[in-house]
Amino acid sequence: MTTETTPMPPVSAPELAPVPASTTTTTTASTTATATPSATGSAPGSATEAAVDARPFDLERALEAILMVADEPQGLVTLATTLGRPVAAVRQSIERLVDDYDGVSSAAAGGAGSGVRRGFELREVAGGWRLYVRAEYDRVVREFVVTENPSRLSQAALETLSVIAYKQPVARSAVAAIRAVNVDSVIRTLLGRGLITEVSTDNETGAIYYGTTDLLLTQLGINSLDELPKISPLLADGAEGFDDQFH
Repeated sequence: MTTETTPMPPVSAPELAPVPASTTTTTTASTTATATPSATGSAPGSATEAAVDARPFDLERALEAILMVADEPQGLVTLATTLGRPVAAVRQSIERLVDDYDGVSSAAAGGAGSGVRRGFELREVAGGWRLYVRAEYDRVVREFVVTENPSRLSQAALETLSVIAYKQPVARSAVAAIRAVNVDSVIRTLLGRGLITEVSTDNETGAIYYGTTDLLLTQLGINSLDELPKISPLLADGAEGFDDQFH
Protein backbone atom coordinates (compact mmCIF):
# COMPACT_ATOMS: atom_id res chain seq x y z
CA MET A 1 0.00 0.00 0.00
CA THR A 2 1.40 3.20 -1.08
CA THR A 3 1.02 6.25 1.15
CA GLU A 4 1.22 9.53 -0.60
CA THR A 5 3.08 12.23 1.19
CA THR A 6 1.90 15.71 0.55
CA PRO A 7 4.90 17.88 0.08
CA MET A 8 5.17 20.92 2.42
CA PRO A 9 5.03 24.22 0.63
CA PRO A 10 8.41 25.93 0.57
CA VAL A 11 8.93 28.43 3.37
CA SER A 12 10.61 31.61 2.29
CA ALA A 13 12.93 33.43 4.63
CA PRO A 14 11.44 36.68 6.00
CA GLU A 15 12.71 39.75 4.36
CA LEU A 16 14.71 42.08 6.58
CA ALA A 17 13.74 45.68 6.50
CA PRO A 18 16.58 47.85 5.26
CA VAL A 19 18.28 49.99 7.94
CA PRO A 20 18.00 53.66 7.19
CA ALA A 21 21.29 55.32 6.40
CA SER A 22 20.70 58.00 9.06
CA THR A 23 20.45 55.34 11.80
CA THR A 24 23.73 53.75 10.79
CA THR A 25 25.44 57.09 10.74
CA THR A 26 24.11 58.02 14.17
CA THR A 27 25.18 54.71 15.71
CA THR A 28 28.65 54.95 14.23
CA ALA A 29 29.06 58.54 15.38
CA SER A 30 27.91 57.62 18.87
CA THR A 31 30.39 54.75 19.07
CA THR A 32 33.16 56.97 17.82
CA ALA A 33 32.33 59.67 20.34
CA THR A 34 32.42 57.16 23.18
CA ALA A 35 35.77 55.71 22.20
CA THR A 36 37.51 59.00 21.34
CA PRO A 37 37.91 61.78 23.94
CA SER A 38 36.60 65.16 22.92
CA ALA A 39 39.23 67.39 21.44
CA THR A 40 37.91 70.33 23.43
CA GLY A 41 37.69 68.44 26.73
CA SER A 42 40.29 68.66 29.50
CA ALA A 43 43.18 66.27 29.62
CA PRO A 44 42.96 63.34 32.05
CA GLY A 45 45.73 64.84 34.20
CA SER A 46 43.97 68.15 34.69
CA ALA A 47 40.71 66.37 35.44
CA THR A 48 42.47 64.36 38.15
CA GLU A 49 43.99 67.48 39.65
CA ALA A 50 40.61 69.18 39.68
CA ALA A 51 39.09 66.18 41.43
CA VAL A 52 41.85 66.29 44.07
CA ASP A 53 41.33 70.03 44.62
CA ALA A 54 37.61 69.48 45.00
CA ARG A 55 37.99 66.86 47.74
CA PRO A 56 36.48 67.95 51.06
CA PHE A 57 38.94 68.71 53.86
CA ASP A 58 38.74 68.85 57.61
CA LEU A 59 38.36 72.53 58.49
CA GLU A 60 40.11 72.28 61.86
CA ARG A 61 43.09 70.42 60.44
CA ALA A 62 43.32 72.97 57.61
CA LEU A 63 43.32 75.81 60.14
CA GLU A 64 46.09 74.07 62.08
CA ALA A 65 48.20 73.77 58.95
CA ILE A 66 47.84 77.47 58.14
CA LEU A 67 48.44 78.67 61.70
CA MET A 68 51.51 76.46 61.98
CA VAL A 69 53.32 78.47 59.29
CA ALA A 70 51.77 81.90 59.88
CA ASP A 71 54.20 84.61 61.02
CA GLU A 72 51.45 87.06 61.95
CA PRO A 73 48.06 86.69 63.68
CA GLN A 74 45.42 85.65 61.16
CA GLY A 75 41.94 87.19 61.25
CA LEU A 76 38.77 85.13 60.93
CA VAL A 77 37.81 86.83 57.67
CA THR A 78 41.22 86.09 56.16
CA LEU A 79 41.06 82.45 57.20
CA ALA A 80 37.48 82.07 55.96
CA THR A 81 38.36 83.61 52.61
CA THR A 82 41.43 81.41 52.20
CA LEU A 83 39.54 78.23 53.01
CA GLY A 84 36.29 79.17 51.32
CA ARG A 85 34.20 78.60 54.43
CA PRO A 86 31.76 80.82 56.37
CA VAL A 87 33.24 83.04 59.05
CA ALA A 88 30.91 81.49 61.65
CA ALA A 89 32.20 77.99 60.85
CA VAL A 90 35.81 79.17 61.12
CA ARG A 91 35.08 80.84 64.46
CA GLN A 92 33.56 77.63 65.86
CA SER A 93 36.53 75.58 64.65
CA ILE A 94 38.96 78.04 66.24
CA GLU A 95 37.10 77.78 69.55
CA ARG A 96 37.26 73.99 69.39
CA LEU A 97 41.00 74.12 68.69
CA VAL A 98 41.53 76.44 71.67
CA ASP A 99 39.68 73.99 73.92
CA ASP A 100 41.58 71.08 72.41
CA TYR A 101 44.99 72.64 73.05
CA ASP A 102 43.93 73.70 76.56
CA GLY A 103 42.96 70.12 77.34
CA VAL A 104 39.26 70.76 77.92
CA SER A 105 37.83 69.30 74.72
CA SER A 106 37.12 65.87 76.22
CA ALA A 107 35.23 67.34 79.14
CA ALA A 108 33.28 69.63 76.84
CA ALA A 109 32.30 66.65 74.71
CA GLY A 110 30.95 64.81 77.73
CA GLY A 111 33.92 62.52 78.19
CA ALA A 112 35.45 61.50 81.48
CA GLY A 113 38.12 63.93 82.61
CA SER A 114 39.97 66.47 80.53
CA GLY A 115 42.17 66.08 77.50
CA VAL A 116 45.90 66.62 77.15
CA ARG A 117 47.05 70.20 77.67
CA ARG A 118 49.50 70.99 74.90
CA GLY A 119 52.80 72.82 75.26
CA PHE A 120 51.50 75.48 72.88
CA GLU A 121 48.32 77.52 72.77
CA LEU A 122 46.15 79.25 70.20
CA ARG A 123 45.96 82.86 71.29
CA GLU A 124 43.97 85.83 69.97
CA VAL A 125 46.24 88.81 69.41
CA ALA A 126 45.46 92.10 67.66
CA GLY A 127 42.24 90.78 66.16
CA GLY A 128 43.81 87.61 64.82
CA TRP A 129 44.85 84.12 65.91
CA ARG A 130 48.32 82.64 66.20
CA LEU A 131 50.07 79.67 67.82
CA TYR A 132 52.38 80.44 70.74
CA VAL A 133 54.54 78.42 73.11
CA ARG A 134 52.97 78.44 76.57
CA ALA A 135 54.64 80.85 78.97
CA GLU A 136 55.70 78.08 81.35
CA TYR A 137 57.81 76.50 78.58
CA ASP A 138 59.59 79.66 77.40
CA ARG A 139 62.69 78.87 79.45
CA VAL A 140 62.85 75.29 78.15
CA VAL A 141 62.57 76.40 74.54
CA ARG A 142 65.13 79.17 75.02
CA GLU A 143 67.66 76.80 76.56
CA PHE A 144 67.11 74.30 73.77
CA VAL A 145 67.69 76.93 71.10
CA VAL A 146 70.82 78.25 72.78
CA THR A 147 72.43 74.91 73.62
CA GLU A 148 71.29 72.68 70.77
CA ASN A 149 71.46 75.14 67.92
CA PRO A 150 74.64 77.12 68.48
CA SER A 151 75.38 77.77 64.82
CA ARG A 152 76.54 81.25 63.94
CA LEU A 153 74.13 83.83 62.59
CA SER A 154 74.22 84.64 58.92
CA GLN A 155 75.18 88.09 57.67
CA ALA A 156 71.51 88.80 56.93
CA ALA A 157 70.52 87.82 60.47
CA LEU A 158 73.24 90.01 61.98
CA GLU A 159 72.15 92.99 59.92
CA THR A 160 68.50 92.50 60.86
CA LEU A 161 69.41 92.08 64.52
CA SER A 162 71.41 95.31 64.39
CA VAL A 163 68.46 97.23 62.94
CA ILE A 164 66.16 95.92 65.65
CA ALA A 165 68.68 96.63 68.39
CA TYR A 166 69.10 100.28 67.38
CA LYS A 167 65.54 101.04 66.25
CA GLN A 168 63.45 99.04 68.74
CA PRO A 169 60.58 98.80 69.09
CA VAL A 170 60.32 98.37 65.34
CA ALA A 171 57.86 96.62 63.03
CA ARG A 172 58.83 93.96 60.53
CA SER A 173 57.87 96.24 57.63
CA ALA A 174 60.20 98.98 58.88
CA VAL A 175 63.09 96.53 59.17
CA ALA A 176 62.39 95.30 55.63
CA ALA A 177 62.31 98.88 54.35
CA ILE A 178 65.67 99.67 55.95
CA ARG A 179 67.34 96.54 54.59
CA ALA A 180 65.42 96.65 51.29
CA VAL A 181 64.84 92.88 51.42
CA ASN A 182 62.27 90.48 52.81
CA VAL A 183 63.11 89.68 56.44
CA ASP A 184 60.39 87.14 57.33
CA SER A 185 62.68 84.13 57.59
CA VAL A 186 65.36 86.10 59.42
CA ILE A 187 62.85 87.35 61.98
CA ARG A 188 61.77 83.75 62.56
CA THR A 189 65.40 82.74 63.09
CA LEU A 190 66.04 85.51 65.60
CA LEU A 191 62.82 84.72 67.45
CA GLY A 192 63.79 81.05 67.54
CA ARG A 193 67.20 81.93 68.94
CA GLY A 194 65.58 84.00 71.67
CA LEU A 195 67.54 87.11 70.61
CA ILE A 196 64.43 89.20 69.89
CA THR A 197 60.88 89.14 71.17
CA GLU A 198 57.48 90.62 70.39
CA VAL A 199 57.22 93.84 72.38
CA SER A 200 53.83 95.23 71.38
CA THR A 201 51.13 95.19 68.72
CA ASP A 202 49.59 98.09 66.83
CA ASN A 203 45.87 98.03 67.60
CA GLU A 204 44.95 99.61 64.27
CA THR A 205 47.13 97.73 61.81
CA GLY A 206 47.90 94.57 63.81
CA ALA A 207 51.62 95.03 63.10
CA ILE A 208 53.91 93.41 65.65
CA TYR A 209 56.80 95.42 67.06
CA TYR A 210 60.02 93.66 67.98
CA GLY A 211 62.77 94.36 70.48
CA THR A 212 65.86 92.59 71.75
CA THR A 213 66.00 90.33 74.80
CA ASP A 214 68.32 90.03 77.78
CA LEU A 215 69.88 87.05 76.04
CA LEU A 216 71.33 89.36 73.42
CA LEU A 217 72.89 91.49 76.14
CA THR A 218 74.39 88.35 77.64
CA GLN A 219 75.76 87.22 74.29
CA LEU A 220 77.29 90.66 73.67
CA GLY A 221 78.64 90.92 77.21
CA ILE A 222 76.92 94.24 78.00
CA ASN A 223 74.50 95.32 80.70
CA SER A 224 72.16 97.56 78.71
CA LEU A 225 71.46 98.83 75.22
CA ASP A 226 73.13 102.11 76.15
CA GLU A 227 76.45 100.29 75.92
CA LEU A 228 75.95 99.49 72.22
CA PRO A 229 78.57 101.22 70.09
CA LYS A 230 77.56 104.47 68.43
CA ILE A 231 76.90 103.95 64.74
CA SER A 232 76.92 107.56 63.57
CA PRO A 233 80.75 107.68 63.18
CA LEU A 234 80.48 104.63 60.93
CA LEU A 235 78.11 106.34 58.51
CA ALA A 236 79.21 108.58 55.69
CA ASP A 237 79.14 112.22 56.85
CA GLY A 238 77.40 111.11 60.03
CA ALA A 239 79.90 112.28 62.57
CA GLU A 240 77.84 115.36 63.35
CA GLY A 241 74.61 113.72 64.37
CA PHE A 242 72.83 110.73 63.05
CA ASP A 243 72.89 109.42 66.59
CA ASP A 244 69.44 110.69 67.56
CA GLN A 245 67.82 108.86 64.66
CA PHE A 246 68.98 105.49 65.95
CA HIS A 247 68.41 105.89 69.69
